Amino acid sequence: MLIHEMYMKRCIQLALKGSGYVAPNPMVGCVIVHEGKIIGEGYHEIYGGPHAEVNAINSVENKELLKSAVIYVSLEPCNHFGKTPPCSDLIVKHHIPEAVIGCSDSFEKVAGKGIEKLQNAGIKVTTGVLEKDCRQLNKRFFTFHEKKRPFIILKWAQTPDGFISRFPEDINNNNWITGEESKILAHQLRASESAILIGSNTAKIDNPELTTRLAEGKNPLRIVFDKELSLPAHLHIFDRSTPTLVINSVKDEVLQNLEYLKVEWENVAQKTADLLYKKNITSVIIEGGAHTLNTFISAGLWDEAMVFTGNEKFGSGIKAPKINSKKQRTVPAGKDLLTYISSEQLNY
Repeated sequence: MLIHEMYMKRCIQLALKGSGYVAPNPMVGCVIVHEGKIIGEGYHEIYGGPHAEVNAINSVENKELLKSAVIYVSLEPCNHFGKTPPCSDLIVKHHIPEAVIGCSDSFEKVAGKGIEKLQNAGIKVTTGVLEKDCRQLNKRFFTFHEKKRPFIILKWAQTPDGFISRFPEDINNNNWITGEESKILAHQLRASESAILIGSNTAKIDNPELTTRLAEGKNPLRIVFDKELSLPAHLHIFDRSTPTLVINSVKDEVLQNLEYLKVEWENVAQKTADLLYKKNITSVIIEGGAHTLNTFISAGLWDEAMVFTGNEKFGSGIKAPKINSKKQRTVPAGKDLLTYISSEQLNY
């Protein structure tokens, strides 16, 4: 079993290379071993492209070795035709006699069918190797399919005395709380997630771009709450440089890179989660301000939080949100502190 775990760890390392590029598909890594030697590796590189198993098998120079090899894959091989053919068929085709799988796939079109096909073909299948780690790797994917909503990350910066910003009437005062390292980390987070959401006050006061200009990776879908469509058109979020969704109570309209979606405002957090699920958005960062963050917190719609704490005290202002969970850890982020908080309902 320790040998299996060693190769599964390598699968996870490979899978992480697809972060930010494969959603709404899962990140998957694959390793092929022959007589104690890795002869092939692959990972799911980009959405719509070949899966990890395909890339790993294609990387094997001598395909005859596959008939006496072991294939390791972090997630159950698919058994349906999507943008690519079933990976389980490919494994059977090459007569690979043994498969070791990290965790099963809860997507309804797979859900055990890939494992069943391998077993029916006479392939020895071992499952559940580093299962918790493999589910953690794809917590967004599993949350999306099991809870029928995106994986929701809360993110904010606060002062040591617990304020998220100064009062709006103090707008001429500097609201910036954290340092450059924290800013870069926040942009890296954006590059890893499918969407980012702010409220109208944050859009109006901070005028953020919500892009990944300080990190490598594609920009997330930008989302703004603008209930009465009162935000001015000159704001960065309306520049049409990247796809943007305006959730409002007035109209539905689709323009170039800009979509307006009308919703009833009661239970807006849940309705937004439902909309994003229908749009195949697997993860979203709620980046503020305090009212928007608290809207999701009070609805119980969050999975993780990233809280940056700077060094300068404000003394007064708008209080930072508070969430209760024993699952916390704090690490340095340059001169700041970054606290990761997981919902106690999150079991990965």
